[in-house]
Order: sequence, then C-alpha cells, then structure tokens
Amino acid sequence: MKSVEENLKEINSQICDSCNKSQFDTTPQVIVVTKYVTIDRAIEAYEAGVKNFGENRIEGFLEKKKHLPDDAVMHFIGSLQTRKVKEVINEIDYLHALDRLKLAKEIDKRADHVIKCFIQVNVSGEESKHGISPEELIPFIEEFKTFKHIEVVGLMTMAPLTEDKTKLRQYFNQLRNLKDKVQSLNLSYAPCTELSMGMSNDFNEAILEGASYVRIGTKLVGE
Repeated sequence: MKSVEENLKEINSQICDSCNKSQFDTTPQVIVVTKYVTIDRAIEAYEAGVKNFGENRIEGFLEKKKHLPDDAVMHFIGSLQTRKVKEVINEIDYLHALDRLKLAKEIDKRADHVIKCFIQVNVSGEESKHGISPEELIPFIEEFKTFKHIEVVGLMTMAPLTEDKTKLRQYFNQLRNLKDKVQSLNLSYAPCTELSMGMSNDFNEAILEGASYVRIGTKLVGE
C-alpha cells in the first residue's frame, strides 16, 4: 500500500492540472474521506498535510475527531438522521448533506454554534440518491431565514457512477449554476459561495466546473 503522502502528491498534481484547464479561479480543498480506514491511517493523512476530514457515520466521526489534532476540520458528509442530531451536531464544522426541513429545524434547536451547511441537491434525479431537486432549492433555502444556527455556505452533489466525462461535467455544471443563482439572492444566512462535488473517480471533472471542496477516500487513503 502506498503512503498517504505519495497518494496526496499524485492527487495534488492532478488537481493542479485540472485547475490550469479550468476557466474558474478556484483551487479546491481536499477532504479526506476516512470512513473505511483506521485511526492511524487518518493520522497519517493529517501528517501528510490534509486538514479536512470527512466521515458519514456518527461513531466513526466522533472516534476520528477524538484522535485527530484540534485544528483538524471535521466534515459530516453522510445523511444525518434527525433523531441523531443531538449526538453529533456540536462536534461538526461542516455538514454536507442538509436535505430536508425537519433536519434543519432539529439542527437549529440543538446547535450551540453556527453550523456551516451544504445543501445536498440531487442533480441527476437518481432515486437512489439523497438530496432535494433543483426546482425545490430556492424555496427550501428561503425557509431558513429564521434559523440562528444554520449558514448555507454552498451546495453538494453526488454524481452518478459513469465513465462519461461529458455527462459528469453537465451534472457539476448544473450544480454550479444553481449555486450562482442562490448567491445572487444575497441572503445573509445563505452566502452559498462553495461547491462540494467530486470524489475519487470524478474529482477532475468537478474541478473543471469550479469545485471548491473535493471528497477523496479510496485514491488517498485506500479501502
């Protein structure tokens, strides 16, 4: 197994190439997805220079946070059950999967600080994917104006598993256009400046469409 440092060097090289080809002046931050690896491997990623960590299960999230240094930035990237919000919300720096009003209400009730949230949008329309539809996005965000503990920093999506790079770019382009639309509303509680899109198999296509965070697991830390 390659070291995380070696993998990160290769990934950063690919990111640099994609940024040079992109028309957008955005260099994305790498979120290392550590849900399938040991605490030691997560610490190796930190020591290699990664500061953003993503987990999708509460137990794994809390365990990794406990062992990582205090300046690690913790991203909860999975679907969060409303009844589980109180267990984890005040340990989260960024939530990447806000997808329903009931969850937003519970977050606002339980949080003791402003939670930076990405709204998950299902741009592909796949039934197997979480997220709200593009048509629902703005009415959904407008429901947040009375919440004190939620800031919509951006949008997130998961593209379909496909080798068709043109299609991938179309999905990421659609999310970027939605982000621009929300941003143009100038809502104080929803600046919506960020795009969380792209994973191990498609992060280069996401960067070409202006991704500001890419979520990389397998290619960085392995299975």
